[in-house]
Amino acid sequence: MDYTEDPVYEEIRQAVRQLCSKFDDVYWQEHDDSKEFPWEFYNAVAEAGWLGLTIPEEYGGGGLGVQEVCIVEQEIAASGAGMNGCSAVHIGMFGFESMTRYGSEAMKQKYLPRVVTGELHVSFAVTEPDAGTDTTNLSTFAKKVDGGYLISGKKVWITKAQEAERMFILARTTPRDQVAKKTDGLTMFFAPMDREKIEIRPIKKMGRNAIDTNELFIDDLFVSDEDIIGEVDKGFRTIMVGLNAERVIAANAALGIGKAAIRLATDYANNRVVFDRPIGQNQAISHQIAMAQMRIDAAEAVCQKAAWMVDHDLPCGKEANESKYLCSEAGFQAADMAINVLGGYGFAKEYNAERYFREARLTRIAPISQEMVLNYIAEHALGLPRSY
Repeated sequence: MDYTEDPVYEEIRQAVRQLCSKFDDVYWQEHDDSKEFPWEFYNAVAEAGWLGLTIPEEYGGGGLGVQEVCIVEQEIAASGAGMNGCSAVHIGMFGFESMTRYGSEAMKQKYLPRVVTGELHVSFAVTEPDAGTDTTNLSTFAKKVDGGYLISGKKVWITKAQEAERMFILARTTPRDQVAKKTDGLTMFFAPMDREKIEIRPIKKMGRNAIDTNELFIDDLFVSDEDIIGEVDKGFRTIMVGLNAERVIAANAALGIGKAAIRLATDYANNRVVFDRPIGQNQAISHQIAMAQMRIDAAEAVCQKAAWMVDHDLPCGKEANESKYLCSEAGFQAADMAINVLGGYGFAKEYNAERYFREARLTRIAPISQEMVLNYIAEHALGLPRSY
């Protein structure tokens, strides 16, 4: 196996690193505290051409693959931006796979170029309060009317709803008790975020506070027939597009946070002097950092393999789920280690270790929990009985 890296990857890495250097820890700390969307960062990413990275070139996009998106997101997170930075631009870089694959040509011509310029902000509205990971059990319903559908229901954990002009929303178009398979009867819409029909309630949360997360209460939202993505009642298949890629990309955000934490801990251990010598000279400190580095390296190796498999259209459910699990664990353990190394200062906001810790914790439950990953591996890789 040839481990020689494509020179283009290093060019991407350096370009993103240079862009992110303009937005330091102070910038992200201030936006996390103020809960303000990082518009300066978002616009800089758009102007640099990183949005629409995977959108086909005929619509103005980069036409690149998951491996390139992974590099960009990891560098953003590793710069100290963490999940605040990644979540600000994630959907623009990789979020339109369902439209690219299943959308009409008119839809793609209308919307995809606006994603690339950064003009179009969207949300994903799938999760519901009473369904969670059990997507087939969602209750938001779309009733057929002349020219389209009226959608009513509730959605939760919806990112960037306050900025969004449109949303990908999954709703039932046929009741669950009237379909042969529980995955049937769902339809994907690219719906307008009509504030007269949608009440948006922000959720107060532990971290990633520069990016809003919301509950949506939807009452007779009209969505035209032309805004259906894919086939009516076949939306589950539509939403599954890019699922493995999504987990691999999320894994890279976790890796980036871990690398930021290791950098912080290493710098502190080299410069903090106690008992007339740097604390990094003590094995109780240095071994913690070394172990965190090894965990990150091992997780990244699995993640790189998974990204390569996605781009080569190879079956990789096992590898994608493993990368998400391992990178989330490695990133979180690195952030926890940084607090240990900094001691009391690790608990102080000024030093950012606590912010890395809060954002790394998120990666263990999103976009899928660690427990659901283990369920997948147990069932699909080991052949054990389904547990849920």
